[in-house]
Amino acid sequence: MWKAFLVFVGPLMVANILQSLSGTINNFYMGQMIGVKAVATVSVLFPVVFFFIAFAIGLGAGASVLIGQAWGARQISTAREVAGSTLTLGIALGLAVAVCGTALAEPMLRVMGTPPDIFPDALRVARITLATMPGVFLFILSITMLRGVGDTVGPLYALLLSNAVGLMLTPALIRGWLGLPRLGVTSGTWAAVVSFALGLLWLAWHLRRKNSPLKPDAEFFRHMHFNGRLLKTVLRVGVPTGVQMIVIAVAELALLSVVNRYGSDAAAAYGAINQIVAYVQAPAISIGIAASILGAQTIGAGQAQRLAVIARTAMLINLLLTGALVALGYLFSHQLIGFFITSAPVAAKAQTLLYIMLWSLVILGMASVLSGIMRASGTVLVPTVIYVGCLILVEVPTAWIASRYFGLNGVWLAYPAAFSAMLLLQWAYYRVWRGQAIERMI
Repeated sequence: MWKAFLVFVGPLMVANILQSLSGTINNFYMGQMIGVKAVATVSVLFPVVFFFIAFAIGLGAGASVLIGQAWGARQISTAREVAGSTLTLGIALGLAVAVCGTALAEPMLRVMGTPPDIFPDALRVARITLATMPGVFLFILSITMLRGVGDTVGPLYALLLSNAVGLMLTPALIRGWLGLPRLGVTSGTWAAVVSFALGLLWLAWHLRRKNSPLKPDAEFFRHMHFNGRLLKTVLRVGVPTGVQMIVIAVAELALLSVVNRYGSDAAAAYGAINQIVAYVQAPAISIGIAASILGAQTIGAGQAQRLAVIARTAMLINLLLTGALVALGYLFSHQLIGFFITSAPVAAKAQTLLYIMLWSLVILGMASVLSGIMRASGTVLVPTVIYVGCLILVEVPTAWIASRYFGLNGVWLAYPAAFSAMLLLQWAYYRVWRGQAIERMI
């Protein structure tokens, strides 16, 4: 089981890191080539974008569970039908987000309390990003669903290409190299659009070359329609996951509104910490996903009794990998913050905030493993209620109350408080769940 996990988790973890890397590259160039306010500009947008892609993430999670069960049962046609129906729905949702998001970008940023000195640039970045959501949705769903058939290498190569393009194109657009227009703070956004498009085209070519069961050919396109029966099951698993992601975004919006009271320097510190945290929590997220997919394939193969072994293995791997990155984060916190923040006072503030919450990512990883194992069987409602409840009833109130007594530092106390409560409750429900009968959903 350790070997199976590491073979699956290795490319998956690197892929998740690469997904975060596109944002890191953008923030690095913004901070080093334009300034702190540029970092604050793109950081303000983070919860907004996260909010609008949350449903796509939920759809991908739901579809990958069903595809995993179909793959474990060797039902290839069913796996294609799930993928085709999910992509059709995802593209439709992406178009809706593009239309509604661009129209509502300005009032959303005002509700968030975006600092006036960065508002015009933040609005431009928001409108460009939201207008391109259909393509982003397609990319996210594609790399997520491929994991259901055990393919973590294809998405990894697509993300490598995407990040290489972003690495070269962003500074070229900032400085206007090679005759390109100088686009300022929107440079990273336009570079991301181009890089995602090229990554998606390469992924389609790769799947056809490898004769993947989910390759985009004439047979697959016949499955590009709304299959009500399968979509109902995808949504039953995916909607709670999507709601969970939306609540995460709403909670981040609530926390960011508190952070924004302390000015653009605090917003820049928030953005830098988010970038570092995205890397440190990459193993935790990857291991949770791996536990869910391997669990779904195990259920599809009729071997549900192995789920307990998967859970134990995942918890130990999370402790080792996430714990190691947390330790490195503390050791090199000053250097890591320096990648994004050039102002010494702002960097010192961000370093203190990072110290407060970084350790709690190990706790988050443990909770993610337990919820991922239960999601593999289609049990998502109670784990989602626990997750959402901890964000709404623990994280946000703790941030608001603690900030009144400890200032900006108090906001970051909310993370360990919420993650600890989450692990305790997920473990309590897991002990009840593991005694129930588990069957395939398709």
